[in-house]
Amino acid sequence: MAHAEGHQHAHVQGQPQAHAQGQQHPIGIYLKIWGLLFVLSTASYLVDYFHFQGYLRWFLIIVFMLLKAGLIVAVFMHMMWERLALLYAILVPTLLLMVLLGIGALEADYTFFTRGVFFLKGLL
Repeated sequence: MAHAEGHQHAHVQGQPQAHAQGQQHPIGIYLKIWGLLFVLSTASYLVDYFHFQGYLRWFLIIVFMLLKAGLIVAVFMHMMWERLALLYAILVPTLLLMVLLGIGALEADYTFFTRGVFFLKGLL
């Protein structure tokens, strides 16, 4: 038992001080990200203010939304400092789900179109 305690104590001494107290990040990072989120939110608001229409409007809204969400997840949820395996465990299923939803949306349009053709053929 004394051997295990000595081994554990030696392992703790070899670690940097930040790990013993918890990971600390400078407040400046959070203030910069907060400012950037404010700028992105303002830009998102300006899309409606300047009355952008059509695909350009939706493209800009989605880009600003994804940028803000990515910054929040990376910094405020501390994902930027996590291990690569944890990032893959979160990002890969999310991206795969987005791809599958896109494929499903394309298939839904095709199915809707073919049903219309089939039912119209029966009426004529």
